[in-house]
Amino acid sequence: MQVNIQDAKAQLSRMVDAAMLGEEVVIAKAGKPFVRLVPVDAPPRVPGIAKDRNSLTPAFFDPLPEDELNAWGQ
Repeated sequence: MQVNIQDAKAQLSRMVDAAMLGEEVVIAKAGKPFVRLVPVDAPPRVPGIAKDRNSLTPAFFDPLPEDELNAWGQ
């Protein structure tokens, strides 16, 4: 949900409820995103949380076959 700052003044209670339910609430100024409303108890973002979820196999790093390289214009 994106709300203009003028409308946010009248809709604060509804916006807080939406944020508490997990909806992204953005307050815009002159139509451009300005601030994001999030719950205080939102879990912090943890860098590297997905580091062990790598789905790339070693084959990903193998060179591409000639015909595929040629298809890409290489």
